[in-house]
Amino acid sequence: MRVLVTGHDGYIGTVLARRFVEAGHDVVGLDTFFYRGCVFGPDASGNVAGFAADVRETLPSLLHGFDAVVHLAALSNDPLGDLDADLTYQINLHGSISLARAAKDAGVSRFIFASSCSMYGVGANDVPLDEDAPLRPITPYAESKVKAEEELARLRDDSFVTVSMRNATAYGVSPRLRLDVVLNNLAAWAHTTGEIRLQSDGTSWRPIVHVADISEAALTLAETPAGAISAPAYNIGRTTENFQVRDLAEMVQALVPGCSVAFAEGASADPRSYRVNFDRFASDFPDCPLSWTAEAGAAELLRAYREYGLTREIFEGRRFIRLGQIRRLREAGLLDDGLRWSAAV
Repeated sequence: MRVLVTGHDGYIGTVLARRFVEAGHDVVGLDTFFYRGCVFGPDASGNVAGFAADVRETLPSLLHGFDAVVHLAALSNDPLGDLDADLTYQINLHGSISLARAAKDAGVSRFIFASSCSMYGVGANDVPLDEDAPLRPITPYAESKVKAEEELARLRDDSFVTVSMRNATAYGVSPRLRLDVVLNNLAAWAHTTGEIRLQSDGTSWRPIVHVADISEAALTLAETPAGAISAPAYNIGRTTENFQVRDLAEMVQALVPGCSVAFAEGASADPRSYRVNFDRFASDFPDCPLSWTAEAGAAELLRAYREYGLTREIFEGRRFIRLGQIRRLREAGLLDDGLRWSAAV
């Protein structure tokens, strides 16, 4: 297949695009390249041809000849979404739907949308939530994903299959590392300081999933015959991989000799707390086993932090924190208030 991957130069995109190439597909990337200089370890992103574009301005003419679009590009977490709620809706909602319409008009037959389990917001922690559970988004980021899914469902028909991947919180090593996602962050605290400092009381539940498993699930959804994709959305992860944040902290602590766990002054419960059921994807696609565990992922992260020299100075800098990098580019006059590159760039 010829596949367009938006956000191919990002945290998940650099891993996912490489996996599609390994599977023999012709992959083209589309990205704003906000994080091009944020390299961790060997930079494999150059293995995929890509062009600079903004999803808010993507035209059908750019999408002719593609069999599928894997749409990852977005303002990618709650803190970045809170930077400007209107920008979050412009990019994550309106940009996504504009891209999907352009893809449909161009004759693309499949549109795979990177959604998020964060749309469940606050869940009943005694029962993992499946895809039919009520959606209770409590942030602009999560709300933008809910509304985008609703609009995509209206575009879906026999010739244009749309499917949403409600990804659990991602973790794992990537050429565009992020240190603002929970397991990556806990491991970075442990490695660089010898102490994991929790900003909440650690009781909130999170489902987590490795970037390699997200990539494998996306590949499966791209390669499966359209008629076999029966659902408009799938939770992506493993039901056994739901954890309270404090349990993840203790898991990392056990891997770092002498590490301690501490709580920030006034730490309280994070209202975002939900456990998620992932049985639908496992049942519909039994030949795509998602295999990573949190413990294996934590060990992988710590090895990479040692090998590639993650220091406290780097950790506390902005390079691997999405909100920090965007603020740095804006302060330098490289991005305008609408998160478009300035004319001087």
